[in-house]
Amino acid sequence: MDRSIPPLADRIHDALALLTGRRTVRCPEPGCQVSVRYRAVTPDEAKHLTDLATDHTRHR
Repeated sequence: MDRSIPPLADRIHDALALLTGRRTVRCPEPGCQVSVRYRAVTPDEAKHLTDLATDHTRHR
């Protein structure tokens, strides 16, 4: 699977989000701009959000 690197601005925002306790999950499909950012969720909800973000067929 070919993963493209998000633009610098997105990577900076992701790093800042980590500093405030947030987690960002991006779709691995090249060119897809879908991302999910969350904080203070249950492990089950985190898994659900991660599954949504990483399953390109659910949001294309």
